[in-house]
Amino acid sequence: MRYVKWSLWALVLLVVGSFLHYTLPQHDVVRVVGTYQERQDLNDWTSIFWSTPDDQSGNLVNRDVQFIQTVQPNGKPMVYRNEDTGWRWPPYFKFDTASLQTEADDLKSTAEAPKWAIVTHYGWRNELISIFPNAVGIRPTTGPDVTIIPWFNIFFFVFLALIAFLLARIWAQFRERTIDPALDEVAETWDAVDARADAAREQARGFFGRIGAWLATWKKKPPRR
Repeated sequence: MRYVKWSLWALVLLVVGSFLHYTLPQHDVVRVVGTYQERQDLNDWTSIFWSTPDDQSGNLVNRDVQFIQTVQPNGKPMVYRNEDTGWRWPPYFKFDTASLQTEADDLKSTAEAPKWAIVTHYGWRNELISIFPNAVGIRPTTGPDVTIIPWFNIFFFVFLALIAFLLARIWAQFRERTIDPALDEVAETWDAVDARADAAREQARGFFGRIGAWLATWKKKPPRR
């Protein structure tokens, strides 16, 4: 059972960790090399990795999506989708897809004369199932070696730790004030019931013992020789 318990906890941590890694903002230093628009099919299970704008009909099976093509400092390509999130999840409240595409076009550069930019995004890139991270912001930077401090993620995890600490304290006080006294009362009641049962057994044993002794006096004694 101990292995089952730890396996369940590991599964919970994996699911929560994956959810947070997908949802929380990430920052990449890249060089923009192009932008384009392409029609995407949304009629399979991978549609969960695409945004659903507030003004989109729920029965659409495809739509045009804008993309931003970039190259990382190590030379590897990275492609981002550029979609509004609207008022839906995750709560980035992004409504400026057209403006972001214009900013990306303005930052285009070549390997000979690079312009470096920081792209803020959420989501994952997977070429096998064709999913792309969604860019939510882009800004120019001085070079590929810039240090990025994820302040939002730091504050989020600090806040999460405080919430977990407060919930643990509330649970500890609730258990100390309510559950533990109730369990003690149940234990005392059970001990009292057990003691009364023992006393009743002893009393019954004594009563039947006296009856047995009295009946023994009526037994026929063996004749003397």
